[in-house]
Amino acid sequence: MATKTFPGGIYPTMLTPFTQDNKVDYVSLGKLIDWYMEEGSDGLFAVCQSSEMFYLSLEERIQVAKFVKEHVGDRVPVISSGHVSYSPEDQAEEVKRIADTGVDAVILVTNRLADASESDDVWIEHLSKLLNKIPDDIALGFYECPYPYKRVMSLKTVKFCADTGRFYFLKDTCCDAAMIRERIQMAKGSNLKIYNANTATLLETLRYGASGYSGIMANFQTKEYKWLYENYEKKPKEAEEVAAFLTMSSFIETHLYPAIAKNHLMRNGILGADRCRTCNAADLTATNQSETDQLVLITKAVDEQYGI
Repeated sequence: MATKTFPGGIYPTMLTPFTQDNKVDYVSLGKLIDWYMEEGSDGLFAVCQSSEMFYLSLEERIQVAKFVKEHVGDRVPVISSGHVSYSPEDQAEEVKRIADTGVDAVILVTNRLADASESDDVWIEHLSKLLNKIPDDIALGFYECPYPYKRVMSLKTVKFCADTGRFYFLKDTCCDAAMIRERIQMAKGSNLKIYNANTATLLETLRYGASGYSGIMANFQTKEYKWLYENYEKKPKEAEEVAAFLTMSSFIETHLYPAIAKNHLMRNGILGADRCRTCNAADLTATNQSETDQLVLITKAVDEQYGI
């Protein structure tokens, strides 16, 4: 792997641009990567749910991960999932092939290792078997992906992963500040770092020792999240106000995502189209577009007020 050092900060959950004929648009993907970098990203999370990974073929997942890593080079870490299969054999193949693209870590999906009705012991057993099938020099992480069901890691499974020494990144979607605090304590002294995906709990968990943010709203407000990460200790009062603004802004992600983010980026000249595989961008209304325009307007005002 290229590196096993993952800095704290902002790791956008990357979109996958598509052309109007439903192919991966690598020209737009390059522009999108450049935009994330210009906005201050500390790393990139490619081939995740925001990337519509369950609707990408294995070859598409591999090529997207490879393109992102090659485009970024050594500027920031690139992590990638693409862990969507059910069988242990297919999962091991996915992990190896994504790792071969040169990404800095391969991110496993928590719900792939056990059914919703199965216990943590079963989950750990399945993970152990998977770890035995893949080279131990592949840096790994976890993502509590909500689809097809959301499996929130228990402290028992967090400790198991931390103790292996093989896990470096957890995209945390539990949305519970107290639980995140316990996870941070559980992982203390290990390689495992916690990156919160939930805006409402982000500031509190940064104060507890969370390593940063990895979530949807970095497709709208990357530099504002970066400012919060860099200033939550130095400017506590201002950080409270910016965090409150970001929390209220984050409700826009409930409006036909990822189409609303792609439409926003398309209308700002970064993507060539807003086509999605998970939903129909044509279902976005004029009101939805007005909402994103107003979000841009008020974000600029906040930037001016706080020197972002």
